[in-house]
Amino acid sequence: MIATLVMALILGNAQPESADVVKVSRIAGPEKALRFEVTVPAPLDEVWDAFTTEAGLSAWLWRDVRVDPRPGGDWLALYPDGKTGGGTILSVEPKRRLTLSAMAPEQFPTVRSERTRAVFEFESLSPSQTRVVLLQTGWKSGAEWDAAYDYLAQGNAILLRTLHRRFTAGPIDWSRLR
Repeated sequence: MIATLVMALILGNAQPESADVVKVSRIAGPEKALRFEVTVPAPLDEVWDAFTTEAGLSAWLWRDVRVDPRPGGDWLALYPDGKTGGGTILSVEPKRRLTLSAMAPEQFPTVRSERTRAVFEFESLSPSQTRVVLLQTGWKSGAEWDAAYDYLAQGNAILLRTLHRRFTAGPIDWSRLR
């Protein structure tokens, strides 16, 4: 919840067309999934660094992050009051793929503990454009799982809009949010 509110505040100053930069697909089967796609106006190396370094991640996700880009490493945003977002890195294919065991927000305790799989794929489209695709799988049945699915369909779209905005408007100045 905190992450979505922060990102909504950040995006409140974004240009209106930024809402349309992320394509969201809800996939019912054969395996239930969420798929997000955004084209970022930046070279692959810069987008990869934005995901795999603390300096890069803190320029768009949150001011306090932890990144250890290896299997078993953290990919975390450390929000106020001990709240966290992100997950544990399962695998890394440099400049191609980053796979996480993703934590849902705290209001979905079962989904958070059992986790989903989030696969970020990166593709250079040109020297100044990179496609990022996020595929989130591992969804189970039940009211909490359905609520988390709906929540993250919006939340992860905001996440990728914020990434896009980082490369169109520059790094986020977190000091203005204190």
